[in-house]
Amino acid sequence: MSDRAPVTRTLAAFISNFAPAALPEEVMAYTHKLACDGIGVLCAAMHQSVTAAQGIGDFAEDIAGPGPCTLIGRNRKVDPVSAVLANGTLGYAADFEPHHPEAILHPIAVMIPTALALSEAQNRTGAEALAAVALGCEVTYRVSMAMNPRELYDRGFHPSAIAGSFGAAAASAFLLGLDEEQTVRALGLAGLQTSGLLAWQDDPREDARPFQMGLAARNGVMSAILAKRDFGAPDRIFDGGHMVLDAYSDVADPAPLTSGLGTEWDGVMELAIKPYASVSFLHPALDALVGLLEDHALTPAQIDKISLRFADAGAHCVDDNPLKGHSAQYILPVRAAMGRLSFLDLFIDRRETEPEVARLAESAEVIRDTGAFNDAFPDFYMGEIILTLTDGRTLSATSNVARGYPEQPLSQADLDRKFEDVTATVCSLPRRIALAEACETLDSAPDVSTLTALLAAAPDA
Repeated sequence: MSDRAPVTRTLAAFISNFAPAALPEEVMAYTHKLACDGIGVLCAAMHQSVTAAQGIGDFAEDIAGPGPCTLIGRNRKVDPVSAVLANGTLGYAADFEPHHPEAILHPIAVMIPTALALSEAQNRTGAEALAAVALGCEVTYRVSMAMNPRELYDRGFHPSAIAGSFGAAAASAFLLGLDEEQTVRALGLAGLQTSGLLAWQDDPREDARPFQMGLAARNGVMSAILAKRDFGAPDRIFDGGHMVLDAYSDVADPAPLTSGLGTEWDGVMELAIKPYASVSFLHPALDALVGLLEDHALTPAQIDKISLRFADAGAHCVDDNPLKGHSAQYILPVRAAMGRLSFLDLFIDRRETEPEVARLAESAEVIRDTGAFNDAFPDFYMGEIILTLTDGRTLSATSNVARGYPEQPLSQADLDRKFEDVTATVCSLPRRIALAEACETLDSAPDVSTLTALLAAAPDA
């Protein structure tokens, strides 16, 4: 190991020597569950209402070169870089895919498109594709924790995009069979390309938000491909010189990059599966809201006002955000007034068609907490819901951990229902059944062609 770059070299050696058999059985099993959920959401993003998916798909069709990789929903095979840029954007478009609460990450949105594209290109098995997803999620998590996700947010950076570039590079390095030297360069090139400003919160179309995940996938794949072609790169991206950790954080600590490497898989096992299509910061609050609505048998007409107490450090993301999926003043009224929350509500403004949503949205507020809620963030997205009723009563409930977290996992019936609900928006019944079967058997599939063929077709529902 080089004394010049011990952290970078240790990480590169782990990636280059990685094999699916090294994954503990429970890690592979949970990766499979996460992948099934992520694939269903990825498929749903083909819906015509999802403007980011339409725009990036049209762009890729216009500029992509021929290749072995499926362009989802387009019945076309293209080069891997174009495929992951477009498909990675779809991966986060519906804002309904698994996420990592502590590290503030959406790695499944990046890793599924990366793994599928390069598994197609390299004729890898389904198990190898899933192993690449696990590896990419773990590296993404470690980079985010080394940089400190709260610090990234405070400085206006999206951890998913910054750290996701390295995760995609790791997954790609494994699938492309890079050796240690090539992997060092892949990580260096990923560092040069890291990008991801939270400025996407000022795009009310919600195109720029998922574009970040497409960029992370593209960055990682392109870095690994260039490294395999002996393209030069920084060789100590996590160790010295103008290293990436110091570029993004004043409190960076490289220890999480290598501590417990190969034995601890928190980047996978602490991922949460979303029960709601919205920013994950709102999920504990949504659970609290649903509990109040059900426990007190409330109708929308009985509610005069909805208030949310949330950590000041993260409130800018949910307080009257122009993005519907990130606005507490929109998401909470939709759930209260309509009795459900669909990913399509992110793209179809229910305030324009549902009077009760509009009424509650007008009065909803976020209370920025600088005490216990703020101290707990981002380890916990604590949310207190306060309902002021038309009869003068006030009801409140607080939640720290939402359903779908590893501490409160969704049942298999919940997961099956979610998969059915999201895919039904774009797939006929026979296609939904076939897609579910392809996902369920992915770990034993000789390749990913059955799955990618089902994803390739245009919506038929």
